[in-house]
Amino acid sequence: MRRIIDNDYLTIVVRFFIGGLFIYASYYKIVQPADFARSIWYYHMVPGNLINLMAIILPWLELICGIAIILGHWYRGAVIWMNLMTVMFIIALAIAYARGISIDCGCFKAAAASTNSARDTLIRDIGLILLTMQLLFSRSKKLMLCPEK
Repeated sequence: MRRIIDNDYLTIVVRFFIGGLFIYASYYKIVQPADFARSIWYYHMVPGNLINLMAIILPWLELICGIAIILGHWYRGAVIWMNLMTVMFIIALAIAYARGISIDCGCFKAAAASTNSARDTLIRDIGLILLTMQLLFSRSKKLMLCPEK
């Protein structure tokens, strides 16, 4: 199992995929923070006075982490932040699903109603956490700008 996790080529592909996905996901949120704030509000989980702050900080954190993962600079910190964000997304979506709230996850665009089922989005996010966990445990340093010791 360790050989698979540490595989240089697998780690590079996962780094570029996950990094690109987080960069792509951050784009609309940075360009349209009000729409993203509305997506956060649809979950009915964040206190009203924190929604705008979250809508401003989260996309930039996604962008910085995505770039850091691809470049291999601040790598471990970025991977930990990505794992925390992904777990947070899974928990929020699971709670909304359990409460019967049919919403779009707000990952790539803002929408009041869901275009995908919450179950499908949860499955996608669980796959995402598996990939980010591979990055967390991989010891591969290939193609990193600043490999950590």
